Amino acid sequence: QVQLVESGGELVQAGGSLRLSCAASGRTFSRDPMGWFRQGPGPDLEFVAAISWSGTVTYYADSVKGRFTISRDNARNTVSLQMNSLKPEDTAVYYCAAAISTGVPRESYAYEYWGQGTQVTVSS
Repeated sequence: QVQLVESGGELVQAGGSLRLSCAASGRTFSRDPMGWFRQGPGPDLEFVAAISWSGTVTYYADSVKGRFTISRDNARNTVSLQMNSLKPEDTAVYYCAAAISTGVPRESYAYEYWGQGTQVTVSS
């Protein structure tokens, strides 16, 4: 059974930092792109960041560019999201996902495997 399990979400003050981690089990994703999405108070799932299987290609949403960094450790089958200079508008449930793709998709529908999410709350 394939599982993605996120951790690291918590309540933090604006301007602070958090590091989210996602551990995969049941399948290795060392040759697959992985990404982070988030869902705030609204209904839409928002793309945050994605990384190629090698880690050499990364994409970020404009809203987090320069503040968030995605990375991965293929030996440990994990992907992480370092979040700095957090803002109240970053408050959301953050999901990691894995895609079976040759590219690095930024669309949620391209991702096949999803974690259950971790809550990040940024207070002003």
